[in-house]
Amino acid sequence: MSMSEKTLEGSGKAFLVLLLPISFLIIFLVTTWKFLLALMLLLMGFNIWQWQQWQNWSRQVNPVFHRLVMDNQGRVTPMDLAIKGNFSGTIAKRYLDTKASEFGASILNSEDGSPVYYFINATILGSILESSDPVKELPAKSFVQTAPVLLAPTLPQPQPEETEAELLPTATHEEVKIPLEKQLVFGSLIQSELAKRLNVYSSTVYKRRNDPDFPEWSRSRDPDGIAWSFSRRNKEFFPLEEKDKS
Repeated sequence: MSMSEKTLEGSGKAFLVLLLPISFLIIFLVTTWKFLLALMLLLMGFNIWQWQQWQNWSRQVNPVFHRLVMDNQGRVTPMDLAIKGNFSGTIAKRYLDTKASEFGASILNSEDGSPVYYFINATILGSILESSDPVKELPAKSFVQTAPVLLAPTLPQPQPEETEAELLPTATHEEVKIPLEKQLVFGSLIQSELAKRLNVYSSTVYKRRNDPDFPEWSRSRDPDGIAWSFSRRNKEFFPLEEKDKS
């Protein structure tokens, strides 16, 4: 047998080896195509049904989601939504992922590794831009020292027998008490007013106002040692001492 004949014989055997499984596959498809078609239609119908169920459920959750976005200045976590909507955190995360993809929200990780979603609308963006105007940094005790400078021309010159200790209590009392009473005409302060009082940037107050330690932080910065709390409903700041007295 020549070399060419051996080559042809090997090629024919290889073709038969490939032809056999292909033939079985064709026979299988011909005999079971109805069953396979029915299975594919069943899977498609099930997926469509699941998608409709998810859409109906999402429409029920949308009002809760919108309220959280407005109340938290666009900052929402899966735990917030799960607690508010009374469902699992896994479903809450899936819902927020869908909304983040829909609205182009930013997703950042908190210190404990949990995701935080930031949804920004026109109202929230305007509030952020309005609160981001920097307040000029003043010396540490500028709030206490401003009034004596303004009152100095009207105060009588101390006589030789008068001491500095006899004049400071009255000036200090007027300086601290009067501005606070004027600022609290409506019982609260807006963000820019509190920032000036605490001698910080308005954006700093905005970032810290929802922190649990905001009252202690504001007390350490306040010239009167007053702790302040933020009302999400009124978007204003109230002195805790004033609330306790009332």
